[in-house]
Amino acid sequence: MEGKNEQRAGLLYGIGAYVMWGLVPLFWPLLKPSGAIEILAHRMVWSLGVVTIALLAVRRWAWIGELVRDRRKLALISVAAATITVNWGLYIWAVNNGQVVEASLGYFINPLVTIAMGVLLLGERLRPVQWVAVATGLAAVLVLAIGYGRPPWISLVLAFSFATYGLVKKKVNMGGLESLAAETAVLFVPALGFLLWLAATGKSTFTAGGTGHGFLLAATGIVTAIPLICFGAAAVRVPLSTLGLLQYLAPIFQFGLGVVYFKESMPPERWAGFALVWLALSLLTWDALRTARRNRALAVKLLATAAAAPATATPTPEGAATLPSDAAPPGGTTTPAPEAATTTGTEAPNPAQQKIT
Repeated sequence: MEGKNEQRAGLLYGIGAYVMWGLVPLFWPLLKPSGAIEILAHRMVWSLGVVTIALLAVRRWAWIGELVRDRRKLALISVAAATITVNWGLYIWAVNNGQVVEASLGYFINPLVTIAMGVLLLGERLRPVQWVAVATGLAAVLVLAIGYGRPPWISLVLAFSFATYGLVKKKVNMGGLESLAAETAVLFVPALGFLLWLAATGKSTFTAGGTGHGFLLAATGIVTAIPLICFGAAAVRVPLSTLGLLQYLAPIFQFGLGVVYFKESMPPERWAGFALVWLALSLLTWDALRTARRNRALAVKLLATAAAAPATATPTPEGAATLPSDAAPPGGTTTPAPEAATTTGTEAPNPAQQKIT
């Protein structure tokens, strides 16, 4: 019963996180007349403050010393900080310049871009259905390019920057709060320096826009951290496959806001392009669920076989060395447990290592 309650709570946390990320386009226009770069700088500065308070509450500081001593991980964190800066900044600009629908497309095609990067950069192999999904996604981009009269640059930059961010985060292998704290710490000095320069030149809107406007700019830290905290609570309570399905909630809400609330135009060719994207994602999701079911069935079969095996051990000749039960035989390796084994093809993007704007 307790396990079911935990899963139910995790599902609610996950839904809450993705719904908040999906509704965030309603927040950025409230910060006008601040420009996208000023909003971005405030987001970096205030996010570090909020995340620091959260880390104080949970008393997680041991990772800082390990990170400082690991130059490779520091370099990767810097790359992650640079890519998320591009992603955040362009997303804020797109929302405040009437491009919410195109921005949502970037997060729809992100799983496809992530898979393509896995093939090109990591040499991963795809299952046939994944190839069909990627090809369908490419066709969708071509259709949308015709519809827009140009390539959907906003969508492509958002998708590739976010996929790069996810790839780097996978290699860094840090928790969400710790990673965000490290990334915003890297960005804190340049962001604060930019805000101080704006204030010195009289271009800052932090105080010029009034107290309410200043509070809204400061709230960018809360808007960034709260969904991430909810997501972290969900990630330890529900299966990864569930989070993989929930991740589509954010672009669905963003798309709906763009069409219904912001009244952005959707000519037939754009609908056709989005329909192809949704078809590709449906294929991808179906293939992932089918593979997960096969893996579970294989795990159950292996467990049943192991349970039926004789309990008696083979006698060891006197004087012969024995191997620990988890050791690999000479010249070979142990077989991974079914739940840890990878299937042929690229893994589905891990939402736990990503963060949607």
